[in-house]
Amino acid sequence: MAEPAVLDKIERGEQLKRDGVIIRTWDLYKTYVMGDQEIHAVAGIDIEIRKGEYVAIMGPSGSGKSTLMNLIGCLDSPTSGLYYLAGKLVSDMDDDELARIRNQEIGFVFQTFNLLARASALHNVELPLIYAGVPRQARDERAKAALRAVDLEPRMNHKPSELSGGQRQRVAIARALVNNPSILLADEPTGALDTATGNEIMALFDRLHQAGNTIVLVTHEHDIAVRARRVIHVRDGKVERDEKVK
Repeated sequence: MAEPAVLDKIERGEQLKRDGVIIRTWDLYKTYVMGDQEIHAVAGIDIEIRKGEYVAIMGPSGSGKSTLMNLIGCLDSPTSGLYYLAGKLVSDMDDDELARIRNQEIGFVFQTFNLLARASALHNVELPLIYAGVPRQARDERAKAALRAVDLEPRMNHKPSELSGGQRQRVAIARALVNNPSILLADEPTGALDTATGNEIMALFDRLHQAGNTIVLVTHEHDIAVRARRVIHVRDGKVERDEKVK
């Protein structure tokens, strides 16, 4: 797909927001130089994800899905191409601006939970609000509400070592939700869980989607991907196919 006609960058972003587009990339590339060789981990990807969608990005190891996730999550910058997130042209941003966007617009859920071992569930969930400068009382109320949304408020004073794997992932999801982000970005969210617990977490994602959250799930597992409503298949750094599931 060709890059859009030249428009004022702010105008294009505002139009995407009016159209309900949360994620839009045009001809996105991420290239690594290995000696005298260039490796195109992401090689000209065009995707559009709208508010309220539940999308899985699926591909085998080495397909480029993890690199694409890092770009979508503003953890890395593209070599070339355009990326708009919630109407903002993040592909032109510097590291400080990207950090702000990550905290404001994206809720991350990782395979390994990434929780502070010595902190309670409540404090772990509060962390993004602390970084955002939210006052203590408001932080406390919002963190408790996020834990309530994942059915874990009764365990809010427990540390990660006192929680099961599924409960730890629920804390991570509550932390991802607490800033009311534009998207929940989940990287192999059931990878460290047994099958039954993984199914519980996927049922929670279903519920969060039904509540209006926009979810982007990155996985190499077909049975996880098909729980989404749309699957983008990535291979060799390109979109191989993009299909509706339900």
